[in-house]
Amino acid sequence: MNETAGFLSFPQDRNRPIGYLRAFVTAMVVAHHAVLAYCSFAPPLARPADSRGLWQGYPIVDARRWRGFDPLVGYNDMFLMALMFFLSGLFVWGSLRRKGASAFMRGRLVRLGLPFVAAAAVVAPLAYYPTYLAAGFANPNPTGFFRWWLAAGNWPAGPAWFIWVLLAFGCVAAGLFKASPHWAERAQERFPSVFRRPSALFGALAAASIISYLPVALATGLSGWASWGPFTFQTSRLLLYATWFFAGTCAGACSRRDTVLAPGGALARTWLGWLGWSASCFGVLTIVTHPAIRSAHSIGWDAIEAVAWAVSCTAASLLALALFLRFANKRVTALDRLADNAYGIYLIHYAFVTWFQYALLRPPLPGAVKGCLATLGALGLSWAAVGALRRISAIRRII
Repeated sequence: MNETAGFLSFPQDRNRPIGYLRAFVTAMVVAHHAVLAYCSFAPPLARPADSRGLWQGYPIVDARRWRGFDPLVGYNDMFLMALMFFLSGLFVWGSLRRKGASAFMRGRLVRLGLPFVAAAAVVAPLAYYPTYLAAGFANPNPTGFFRWWLAAGNWPAGPAWFIWVLLAFGCVAAGLFKASPHWAERAQERFPSVFRRPSALFGALAAASIISYLPVALATGLSGWASWGPFTFQTSRLLLYATWFFAGTCAGACSRRDTVLAPGGALARTWLGWLGWSASCFGVLTIVTHPAIRSAHSIGWDAIEAVAWAVSCTAASLLALALFLRFANKRVTALDRLADNAYGIYLIHYAFVTWFQYALLRPPLPGAVKGCLATLGALGLSWAAVGALRRISAIRRII
């Protein structure tokens, strides 16, 4: 058993498609952050003094842009995090049944809590130091940076926000298990078709996504964030992510041999249909969010966008699952190694991303080239660094 509680746990030999999907999603997260600096919609400059906090989402912004990255970022933003929470929930139930609620939570505190503290305390300042340098402050040394960092009003943790939210969801799952040790099994027994028919799973997830996303998005805005120190989350999507996590938990309570998540099963066999459906849904989302169509903000357009977003998120997630369940059943050594290091790569990649983006500010290269270099460089160095760190036994037990 190869367990990585920070992202998801999976027996490598029996759940190879899910492990490879986890590795792929991690690589896509790295690419997403690496190319943000070169998208056409990025703000003009990374300004740490901006009261809106744009510098936290765009630590480095390059003058060289490429519109080809825009749809990639839009597509990733639409489904990656929801899918990550679903994958993380898939093996929660098996772990709870095997260990019990108390031991499960002790393990989560070690495998999630400690890495979050390390990522927030060490990786985040390293990742945002290039932002400070690019802004041209008069005192660019580390002392000046930390004075600014401590005076900024909060402590942004970067992508590590996912880790603490995952820990919080795990606490809720453990509490529910302690109160009702069979709630997940009862849920899948009550709605058996949801976990055996791809169309039923899509309908249930899409409806649950709309219900959990639409009201909050209309009340708080489609893209707002909230933070208390390093504890950051996207306000409008928190309930949506909880929905996907607990959907994964319920799916994990089923025997995967006779569900849509079985390798070569019903979802895998219909991958081509999901490809067309996902492309159609994303096309609709692109149309309803295009500035030429949506010239002004209104609650009606916000509602249309929120519904289109939730449906497209569901279709894209099922497409990713279908493709890997259909085509990723054979062992690939490189993907095995990437899967083994995926959690660690997620934890530390942001520092490599921002330093690569900063180093590429001056070279007169096209934005497309810079984005590719930043992606490959950050992924390669993160992978190598995690491989070196995992030679330390104490760290290897955690990541």
